[in-house]
Amino acid sequence: MNNDELYIKRCIELAQKALGKTYPNPLVGSVIIHNGKIIGEGYHHKAGENHAEINAINSVENKDLIPESTIYVSLEPCAHYGKTPPCALKIKELGFRKVVIGAMDSHDKVNGKGKKIIQDAGIEAVSGILERECIELNKRFFTYHEKKRPYIILKWAESGDGFLDKDFKPTAISNSLVNQFVHQLRADEHAILVGTQTALNDNPSLTVRNAEGVNPVRILIDFDLKVPRNFRIYNNEAPTLVINSKKEGTENNIKFIKTGKENFLQDLMNALYKEQIQSVIIEGGSYTLLQFINEGLWDEAIVIRNEELKMENGTKAPKLDLKPREVKTVRDNTISFYRPNI
Repeated sequence: MNNDELYIKRCIELAQKALGKTYPNPLVGSVIIHNGKIIGEGYHHKAGENHAEINAINSVENKDLIPESTIYVSLEPCAHYGKTPPCALKIKELGFRKVVIGAMDSHDKVNGKGKKIIQDAGIEAVSGILERECIELNKRFFTYHEKKRPYIILKWAESGDGFLDKDFKPTAISNSLVNQFVHQLRADEHAILVGTQTALNDNPSLTVRNAEGVNPVRILIDFDLKVPRNFRIYNNEAPTLVINSKKEGTENNIKFIKTGKENFLQDLMNALYKEQIQSVIIEGGSYTLLQFINEGLWDEAIVIRNEELKMENGTKAPKLDLKPREVKTVRDNTISFYRPNI
């Protein structure tokens, strides 16, 4: 690993500290190097606050060193005025010696413009350093802007003999450590989705309780509005979108979005894109999960399995005819991570 890669790796580590907190903005980290020494570091904490580069610049004690320094940033510096002025202009104004960029930003408002501002100012700019890792860091952001839909993670827990429940009644499958992992997953992702059946059977609140982080946006697919209003999914702990065929409108933290059953998945993706939802965990029951699997509409799947537990009868777990990319063993549970073969 050369020095450029080493410092971009540090940018990625910094950026990850804000996972789940920057929506709709990407995760970005930045490092400033002078004569082989780190003199400044920063990352983007949340939307509306300073971008990574500005936080890194502000952390430099002796600003006189900046014209002889290189700034590293995991994503191309922005070139547009949003809630904050463009970072590319700040880099130009301070006259850094060199800029090293991990991945270019495919977002229409940036897309090469940030790098161009820097180069036009006569500053050397290099991009594509650890590009794959930088794109992976912002897989949600890139999927959202390029595919006009959220990044989709399927998640379920199954018994050793492949059931989601026993005799069609909710049954605890994962152990307490895995439970913590699931709550962390919720805190990291933007939204979480369930169907009518799961909401009725489990009465889940879909919030983050056993981990640090922000509650995800809850999405309930309930065409005929069968889920009673006193169920936990309607409490005021998180913004909630109810996708249904009956009504539109907003009531406090609940937003009803009306859609047809015909091209349901496409309509759902359009609605979530419009709501600026960048990632969704599909925690729905088997019917909801199978809709996504059959359409090939997913980016990642996480399957928790309790090998010891045999349930003999109940809802059959979905099947993925793929080899997992990674398997973690957590006491008597395994967690398998899948990506589709594209």
